[in-house]
Amino acid sequence: MQTNLQAALLALSLDRSSTAPLHAQLTEALRALILDGTARPGERLPASRDLAAELSVSRQTTLTALDQLIAEGYLAARRGAGTFVARDLPHLSPPVQVPADGPRAEGPSALRVFQPGLPDMALFPHGTWARHLDRAWRSPDPGLLGNADPFGWPRLRAAIASHLGAWRGLDCSAGQVIVTSGSVETFETLFRALFAPGETVLIETPGYAPMRHAAMTAGLRHQPLPVDNGGAILPTEALARGAVVSPSRHYPLGVTMPLARRLALLDWARRQGTWIIEDDYDSEFRYTGTPRPALAALGPAQTIYVGSFSKLFSPTLRLGYMVVPQPLLDRVRAAMARTGPRASLVPQPALASFMESGEFAIHLRRMRRTYADRRAALRAAILRLLPGRVTLPDDPAGMHVVCHPGPDWGNRPDTDIAARARAHGLGLRALSAYWPDGDGPQGLVLGFAAFPPDRLAEGAATLARLFAQAEPGKASVRT
Repeated sequence: MQTNLQAALLALSLDRSSTAPLHAQLTEALRALILDGTARPGERLPASRDLAAELSVSRQTTLTALDQLIAEGYLAARRGAGTFVARDLPHLSPPVQVPADGPRAEGPSALRVFQPGLPDMALFPHGTWARHLDRAWRSPDPGLLGNADPFGWPRLRAAIASHLGAWRGLDCSAGQVIVTSGSVETFETLFRALFAPGETVLIETPGYAPMRHAAMTAGLRHQPLPVDNGGAILPTEALARGAVVSPSRHYPLGVTMPLARRLALLDWARRQGTWIIEDDYDSEFRYTGTPRPALAALGPAQTIYVGSFSKLFSPTLRLGYMVVPQPLLDRVRAAMARTGPRASLVPQPALASFMESGEFAIHLRRMRRTYADRRAALRAAILRLLPGRVTLPDDPAGMHVVCHPGPDWGNRPDTDIAARARAHGLGLRALSAYWPDGDGPQGLVLGFAAFPPDRLAEGAATLARLFAQAEPGKASVRT
C-alpha cells in the first residue's frame, strides 16, 4: 500500500484558478486519501518540505494543510519521526455521496471586497491553534470528560476575566463570566432571564437585527433608541425595563458614546431599577490610543457585558460570553437550563491555554497593526478617487468605514449603488438598509479588515467608475 499512497500523492494536483485556497484544496485531497483507504492507519506521509516541492507550492501551504488534519485527528505528528496517518481515525468510512440528481450542498462563496464584519482568516494562527487543540484533547483533563458546567470551562472563564480586566477595564471574577455559543444565544438567554413577556426594552435603531428578533421571540416590546454622532439617545420619559446599547462603537454608524451620555444612561438604570445590556462590538480595534473602557467598567452593578470571539479570533469558533452581576447568576442559570448549554466544549480548553500563554494578546496586537494599515490604505484611496462624491469621517477604530454623501454624490440612492457594486464583485452595503424599514440616511458601509491594501485600492477604483456612470441631471437624493 505504500506504493499506492506515493502514486496517489504524485497524482495530486491543485487548481490555481479556483477560488478555494491552495491549503484548503490540499487538506481536502489528503483527507480523501485517508478516508478511502489509500493512506492507511500508521502510514507515514512525506515531509512537508518534500510535499511542497512535489506540488510546487510553498512549505507554509503544506504545513497549514497538515496542521489542519492533525487538529481534526486524521494525522498524528511524532517528534523526530514525521507525520503519520492516525491509527484511530475520526471517521470509519467516507461520507455518503449525494446522488448526482439530488440536492447539493453549496460551498462557501468567495469574499467580496468591502464586505463588512469579517476578520482576515489568513491572519488566523492555524498552526498554534492546532497545537493547543491537540494538547487539550490528546490527554484531556478529567473535568472535560464529566458533566460540564453549563457556564463554560472554568479556565476559559478565568482567562476571559483576565483579558477583560487588561483590555476593557472590567473588574470581574471568573464566576461572573458565562461562555455561550455566540451573541444570539447570549441575547436570547438574557431576554428570558431578565424580562417578562410584554415588557418594553430600549433597542438602538439601527442595530443588530438578530438581537431585535430575539427580543420579539421572547415576547418583548422594543422601543427604538435613535442614534446620533454621540451614540444612543435616551428618551426623556423612558419607562422601559431595560436597554441594549453598543456604547464603545456602534454598528454600522461607527460612533462612540461620550462619557456624559454613558453616565446619564447608568443613572437612568439606577433610578428605574433595571438593566443595561452592553454589546461591546469590535471595541478592541482602536488604532490611536488605548481602547475606551467599557460601560460595565463604569456601572458594573447595572450592566451585563456581552462579547464574542468572532471578530477577535474566528467567526467559525462560535464562542461568545457575557459578564453578569452576581445577583443575576441564578436567574441566568435557570434560563440556560431550559435549552441546556449550546457552546461546544471542544474548543474551550484550547482557547483557554491560547489566552493564558499570551499568544492571544500577540495575535490581537498583530490584527490591530494590520487593520490600521488597511484602514489608512482605504481612506487614502477613497479620498484620492472619490473627491466630492463622498465624505469620510476620521474614525480611528473598527473594521469598517462609513461613507456619507458628498456634494457630487449624484441622484442614485445608496441601495442602487450597492446593487450595482455587487454586480461588479464588491460587497459594500447601503447604509439606509440597516434601518428596519430601509428608510435610513444615505451612505455606504465598507469593510476593510479582511482585504489587503491592493484589493481595497482596486475596489475603490471600481466604486469610482460606478459613480462616474451615474445618470446626471436629476435632483440629489435625500441625505
